[in-house]
Amino acid sequence: MSEFDHAAIVSLGSNLPGRFGSPEQLLRRAMTALGRLSETPPRFSSLHPGKPVDCPPGAPDFVNAVAALWPRENMTPRALLAELLGIEAQFDRRRGAVANAPRTLDLDLICWGSRSASCPSLQLPHPRFARRAFVLAPLAELAPDWIPPGQSRTVSLLLAAIVP
Repeated sequence: MSEFDHAAIVSLGSNLPGRFGSPEQLLRRAMTALGRLSETPPRFSSLHPGKPVDCPPGAPDFVNAVAALWPRENMTPRALLAELLGIEAQFDRRRGAVANAPRTLDLDLICWGSRSASCPSLQLPHPRFARRAFVLAPLAELAPDWIPPGQSRTVSLLLAAIVP
């Protein structure tokens, strides 16, 4: 059993500057905000530059990271998602009609231990995370040998399967 079997894994991304600075500065500041959601010290990957995936043409490059949090015992996945959306709003995230448009901050709840959810606003585990290098590469820094829920391979092997 791994400590990550009880962690909430959150991906962070930014490809627009905001009132708090550059995308890199925004992610570092968002990490501080995320840390307040964890009962024990959170773990954060380093920042990873990346190309936009499934974004409109001309979208700026991203900076991505992953956080591992251990939320309060009575917190639910929907409550945690509401907290994440609140943090995005604090960072001036604007959701519009264009899917995957450039944004100051994107926080996605990837998985949380063995919890599962399936509703329009939340799917746990995230249905596409195992095909996303921008999630797996930072996660591999924190938990290379961890087997995420719904997977049969470690994070490192999942990453190796999609990155040449």
